Amino acid sequence: METRTKIHADLNGKSFDQKKYRSMIGSLMYLTGSQPDNMFSTCMCARYQANPKESHFQAVKRIFRYLKGTVNLGLWYPKDTGFQLVAYSDVDHAGCKLDRKSTSGSVQFLGDRLVSWSSKKQNCVSASTAEAEYVDAASCCSQVLWMKAQLTNYGFQFERIPIYCSVLLYPTIRFSIQKPST
Repeated sequence: METRTKIHADLNGKSFDQKKYRSMIGSLMYLTGSQPDNMFSTCMCARYQANPKESHFQAVKRIFRYLKGTVNLGLWYPKDTGFQLVAYSDVDHAGCKLDRKSTSGSVQFLGDRLVSWSSKKQNCVSASTAEAEYVDAASCCSQVLWMKAQLTNYGFQFERIPIYCSVLLYPTIRFSIQKPST
């Protein structure tokens, strides 16, 4: 997607075939499993499946053109890297022009391997960037805690799990999940 342009409802735009639009969005959602770099833009376009317009179709075509130019890119999982769980989160504060909700994004790595990612519109409207970041950090933290519990079942132990949250106006905020001291 263009970095400075936001997709909006485009109430006065020319309507587009809903069935074809949904089919295209479904194909893009399938591809996010192996190419997470298009997750944000695909989710943005998916919000307008109920009443797609020509402008939404143009945005979807742009995503397909991007994918056509990046067919040789994908996830790489090296075998001899560390096994530390690290998470990163970021938010687009009030990014939706319709309801002013923020979009959260997070990724989780085991060593150099990307193992989990998400891009989702928040359920609440945040009054500030900091509030939106904390909502996003809480969501990322719950994912990390779930992953930690699952990996513990396989015999892996983690003392500290850093969660990096970026804020536009401030340096990186760093959260860390630690084992409670006894």
